[in-house]
Amino acid sequence: MRHRLRGRKLGRNSSHRKAMFRNMACSLIRTARIDEDDPQRPKVAGRIVTTTPKAKELRPFVEKLVTLAKGASAHEQAAAEFQTDAEKGTDAWRAWRDSDEWQSWVNAISPAVSLRRRAFSLLRDNAAVSVLFDELAGQFSDRNGGYTRIVRLPNVRLGDAGEQSLIEFVGVRDRVKSKKRSAPVVEQAGEADSPAESEAAES
Repeated sequence: MRHRLRGRKLGRNSSHRKAMFRNMACSLIRTARIDEDDPQRPKVAGRIVTTTPKAKELRPFVEKLVTLAKGASAHEQAAAEFQTDAEKGTDAWRAWRDSDEWQSWVNAISPAVSLRRRAFSLLRDNAAVSVLFDELAGQFSDRNGGYTRIVRLPNVRLGDAGEQSLIEFVGVRDRVKSKKRSAPVVEQAGEADSPAESEAAES
C-alpha cells in the first residue's frame, strides 16, 4: 500500500522525474516570451500540451518558482533607489562603487540574487530564469497563488491513448463572468376600463 506517499512516479526513477519536470517547466516558462522572428515560435504564449498526470505534477513545481520570483521583485524595487545610471567602467560608476550607496545597494539586492540562484538551481536555464523574474513576477504581482490552470483535451495521444491536457498561465485567456441575466420587465396592466368606456369603444 502507498499510504502517505505523495506524488506520482510516472514510470520513472527520481532523477528522471526531476529532469523531466525541469525540462517541462523551462518549456512552459520560455513560451511566455514569444519572439516574432523565430520560425519555431509557439502558436499560443504560456502554454504546453502534455498528459494529465504530468500536468498535475508540474503545476506545483511551476507555481513555487513563480512565488520565488515574486519574492525577489520586492528586493529589486528596494535596491533601485541606491542604483546608479552610470555606465560600468566610467569614472562616475567607479565613484558610486566606492561610495556607501553601493554597499546599501548590495545589501538590498542580495536576497533577490539568492532567489535567482535558487531558481537557476531548479531550472538550469538562464533564459527561463530571465522570463520568470522579469516578466512573470510582474504579471502575477497582484495574485496570491493559482498562477496556472489545467484544461483537459478531448483528443487522446496517438500510440497509447493517453489523456492529454494543456497547462497554461492564467490572466491572458480568462473567462469573463457574464452579468446575471434578469427576466424581462413586464409592464403592469392598467386598471380595467369602466363599463361606459367599454360600450363606447365597442360602438
